[in-house]
Amino acid sequence: MLTNTTGSLSLIIWLPIVFGILVLAVGGEGREVITKWLSLLGSILGALVVIPLWLQFDRSETAFQFVEFLPWIDTFNINYHLGIDGISLILILLNVVTTIFVVVAGWEVITKRVSHYYAAFLILSGMINGVFCSLDAMLFYVFFEATLIPMFLIIGVWGGPNRVYAAVKFFLYTLAGSLLTLVALIYLYRASGSSFAISDFYATSIPQSVQVMIFLALFAAFAVKIPMWPVHTWLPDAHVEAPTGGSVVLAAVMLKLGGYGFLRLSLPIVPDAAQQLAPFVIALSLIAIVYIGFVALIQRDMKKLIAYSSISHMGFVTLGIFIFNSEGMQGAVIQMVSHGFISAALFLCVGVLYDRLHSREIADYGGVVNSMPMFAALFLVFAMANAGLPGTSGFVGEFLVIMGAMASNFWFAFAAAMTLILGAAYTLWMYKRVVFGDVGSEKVAGLKDLNVREFTMLFVLALIVIGVGLYPKPFTELIGVSVATILELTSVTKN
Repeated sequence: MLTNTTGSLSLIIWLPIVFGILVLAVGGEGREVITKWLSLLGSILGALVVIPLWLQFDRSETAFQFVEFLPWIDTFNINYHLGIDGISLILILLNVVTTIFVVVAGWEVITKRVSHYYAAFLILSGMINGVFCSLDAMLFYVFFEATLIPMFLIIGVWGGPNRVYAAVKFFLYTLAGSLLTLVALIYLYRASGSSFAISDFYATSIPQSVQVMIFLALFAAFAVKIPMWPVHTWLPDAHVEAPTGGSVVLAAVMLKLGGYGFLRLSLPIVPDAAQQLAPFVIALSLIAIVYIGFVALIQRDMKKLIAYSSISHMGFVTLGIFIFNSEGMQGAVIQMVSHGFISAALFLCVGVLYDRLHSREIADYGGVVNSMPMFAALFLVFAMANAGLPGTSGFVGEFLVIMGAMASNFWFAFAAAMTLILGAAYTLWMYKRVVFGDVGSEKVAGLKDLNVREFTMLFVLALIVIGVGLYPKPFTELIGVSVATILELTSVTKN
């Protein structure tokens, strides 16, 4: 492990959290402007401190980098143990960039409890970074669970009419899965000789029957988080009720915690069980890709359609992970990042329309291009990326996963490729109904095009989506060694 004493990782975790607490302390009635600018400063600084990590990161190193180690709870050998690999770093980048967009997105929209709103997102951003940096299983679990609290408040306080139902459903689903994970971690603690270090879990021999149980316990938490079919029902409800910023973070970053959990814990700790149960996970992934694609086709609410689209696209992630080859796994990680930016952009687009008409129903729109041509152009970029058009980031991840699937089984690749057709169908259907055709109403005719804030936000996202699509090499280079290391750990028999 490459040790670093500067505390770079602690900085990317605690800086947003400290700013979140500052926003709470400074904010209040009549101080909304200070609150917003302080939140924006916190989110930008949170992104800037990641840049040195990106520049100094050794892309040929197999060990974790920028490692920090401090004893925490000596009695149970629980330590504040941090470190990152390429996969962690790329997801941290996604998180910090998304946080800036969320702060900007709520600038004119959020009018009640402004300081609480921004504080929740900044604290959430720090906690998510904590999940991606943790090398101690209990520290991972604490951060993983802690992310529930700000998100629960974001949906429950600033959401739509059914926000309390959606928030409680989101909380119960994710908590139920995570409690089984805690039992698995305690077993591993005892089996590894009283250690919570994830690297010690990797080296622990576990009987096959126990491996299967541990895999299923971890699977319960991560499958709900992604979410996989059939435990996906909380996501459309949460998205529909959440404010725009909540939907952006939920889709862009929080779903990725499940995929990251599979890569960091499930596969390397219980490789034999992962190999044994891979057909089961692949079957669930393919159901999510195809069936949920058809469900998305019949949605009338734009947010619900994009939410179901997210479930279908995340099916690619789990498929890529569990076919156990380099192309598939790299594709899964790229898909996580790509989907993060695309879904964030699509939810921001829906937010732009909602702020003007206060409706998410597709039927209430039509002919938007006549009054909002700039919006229509940028919305088209993200719609095409969601459909997996070559030249956009959406294509790169899906292409790699289908390549990996083809190497594993032709029919897996065939079923996965189906979603490209379905993805194009439901995305373009929504775009056509909303943007083209006759002007739906006088209200639509009177819509104002993007202001400077909205245009800047969507334009930058469009550049990212096209940039990654045209030149994915920096990202594939970043994750290549980490993926190879995970595949190596997964190939070891431990029973």
